[in-house]
Amino acid sequence: MDNITIKKLLTKVKKGDITIENALQSFKELPYKDLGFAKVDTHRTIRCGFPEVIFCAGKTPEQVLKIAGQIIKHGSDLLATRANKEIYKCISQQYKNARYNEKAGTIVIKKSRSKKKKGLILIVTAGTSDIPVAEEARETAEIMGNNVKVLYDAGVAGIHRLLSNQNDIMTANVIIVIAGMEGALASVVGGMVARPVIGVPTSIGYGTSFGGVTPLLAMLNSCAANVTVVNIDNGFGAAYVASLINSTK
Repeated sequence: MDNITIKKLLTKVKKGDITIENALQSFKELPYKDLGFAKVDTHRTIRCGFPEVIFCAGKTPEQVLKIAGQIIKHGSDLLATRANKEIYKCISQQYKNARYNEKAGTIVIKKSRSKKKKGLILIVTAGTSDIPVAEEARETAEIMGNNVKVLYDAGVAGIHRLLSNQNDIMTANVIIVIAGMEGALASVVGGMVARPVIGVPTSIGYGTSFGGVTPLLAMLNSCAANVTVVNIDNGFGAAYVASLINSTK
């Protein structure tokens, strides 16, 4: 159900054309657009506060374009993740305001007016190699209406780089810590603050990093009680949860 339909229903309630109970029943419906290859959830903004996000991996440019068309048609902002240049080229031919972040692999199309942004989410990476995951997190957090700051390349091998940014660390509502190798940075940051810390293990590291399994297990076993963890390289998931926490704050 899109914003236009909601406004029409509310107008009918005002005029007395339908009852409040009937209008509420309409809101409870879970409509979607069946494209054959995808069922686009047009009701997600109402249920969850943010529209469906397109995960582009494994989809053709044409499929992504058709899904994007349905999301935009219902008046929603668009966020597509894990998008390559070919997909962006296809999208940008139809939507000139599409913006591509090559490092993040994200495509953003803003439809709604910018609202007042919520309190600070800080994104910290252990190394420069973790930046692509951090950029995915940044793009996600920003389109969801958060103030975002980034602190890149501040790992425990040179911990003074982290400690020299204590003001941002102490004032952030939520901190996303992104690290590969042994993933120790999440525990260090968790021990510094009385804030939720979301650890994102990355697939960056040498052989026994096992494609991110080592930092994943390290973060899951963190002795800092305020650290929680998302899956390997999941910058999007970390930022989505961080935004929900930030809204509560």
